[in-house]
Amino acid sequence: MLGLMLGVAALILVLSVMNGFDRELRQRILGMVPHATLGAYGDEGLDGWQELATEIRLEPGVAGVAPFVQAQGMLTSYGRVQGVQVNGIDPRVENEVSIISDHMQQGETGLLQAGEYNIVLGELLARFLGVSVGDKVTLVLPEASVSVAGVVPRMKRFTVAGLFSVGAELDANLAYIHIDDAARLKRMQPGRVDGLRLKLDDLFKAPELARRVAMAQERPFYVSDWTRTHGNLFQAIQMEKRMIALLLLLIVFVAAFNIVSTLVMVVTDKRSDIAILRTMGATPASILRIFMVQGVLIGFIGTALGVGLGVTLALTVTDLVAWVERMLGIQFLSSEVYFISYLPSELVWSDVGLITSAALLISFVATLYPAWRASRTQPAEALRYE
Repeated sequence: MLGLMLGVAALILVLSVMNGFDRELRQRILGMVPHATLGAYGDEGLDGWQELATEIRLEPGVAGVAPFVQAQGMLTSYGRVQGVQVNGIDPRVENEVSIISDHMQQGETGLLQAGEYNIVLGELLARFLGVSVGDKVTLVLPEASVSVAGVVPRMKRFTVAGLFSVGAELDANLAYIHIDDAARLKRMQPGRVDGLRLKLDDLFKAPELARRVAMAQERPFYVSDWTRTHGNLFQAIQMEKRMIALLLLLIVFVAAFNIVSTLVMVVTDKRSDIAILRTMGATPASILRIFMVQGVLIGFIGTALGVGLGVTLALTVTDLVAWVERMLGIQFLSSEVYFISYLPSELVWSDVGLITSAALLISFVATLYPAWRASRTQPAEALRYE
């Protein structure tokens, strides 16, 4: 019973943690990065995007559309340098495609006004640069400008207007500025953007839906979606979930083997009692049922205890790990290494039902051989030396 309980509990707990990582990937990482993007070919950018965005919003499956101007560069402050992806956004419509407004620690995205050159940084990025709200940072773009002083990199001073934290790797390498400021830095013509970001009702249909939206337009667009940028992370989590579930299921098989060995020993020890029952009129079928009931009872109690323990741990493991981290003064999941900074857990009752059914089925199958051996006991053989 103890072995079966630990196996079932471990299986429920680990699958819940893997489901939690899967949920965090969808809600946090994919809440910040676009489900899909449409952009024009070339460096001139996309013009007439307002009409295009209005048209795309009417497409089935599209939940939101927002323009963007994107650039890669370096932020410097107090002698520290950090590579960063700078997203130029329109704060008025960014909430349609991003969850950044829900995760602002200081300030707000509404402070990004055209011409003021304000910037919103990830919390880890700000900590590395040693800046806070109100401080100045310098953005250096990998493009050179020719002046009387020679060839110099393109630079611009920004004021930190806010900090966000989604508890993921994006906190260390992402920054937001106003879309007009970004276009001006990239020397794009007024009214042009790099492309449109799409938020979809079903993110798993992103490749198909993005291509369908692009094909419906008269002019050509390049199309990208989250499966190209973060799909490998999602696939890794799915594969690890299946492999870990398979490995932990072996614990249940070991526990079931213990049921077999226990019942075989009981049959061997009770041979004379079985023989006496047979001489009193017990049929092989009744002997079979006795040992099957005993094995199934062991399996049922062990599985029930495992389900109770596993569900309890799955519902409390996040707070439990956080408490251990506070007590020991350490952090098991650093956001500088992992894509989230805490241990998530999501209990899926369908997984619990599947695990319970598998454990009960394995326990039932484990009783068949010992019960069959007991039913084959011959009274004369068993009582010969009594």
